[in-house]
Amino acid sequence: QVQLVESGGGLVQPGESLRLSCAPSGSIGNIYTMGWYRQAPGKQRELVAVITTGGTTNYADSVKGRFTISRDNAKNTVYLQMNSLKSEDTAVYYCKVILRTLMGSQARDYWGQGTQVTVSS
Repeated sequence: QVQLVESGGGLVQPGESLRLSCAPSGSIGNIYTMGWYRQAPGKQRELVAVITTGGTTNYADSVKGRFTISRDNAKNTVYLQMNSLKSEDTAVYYCKVILRTLMGSQARDYWGQGTQVTVSS
């Protein structure tokens, strides 16, 4: 059984920063691409940022220059540093990790439970 544990959400004012973290726990074999997605009320879930095993990153245009995704492979953890937050960043943020379990033969997606980020004055 694999679970993704997220932390770091909260309520901040515009212009402030937050850092999200996510780490899978359980019977972990190999971890591949890790990423963050978000879903605002009434909208579809959208990609925020992803990072490959080798460190290649990709960002949504709306967060480029403000958000930074990183990973610590020794800790199996992915981070999302969010700076200069705006009200339109308000959403539930979900971590997604592509991994293969120790007993599994194929890698698949695992999702976190989501953490609320609210940007409001």
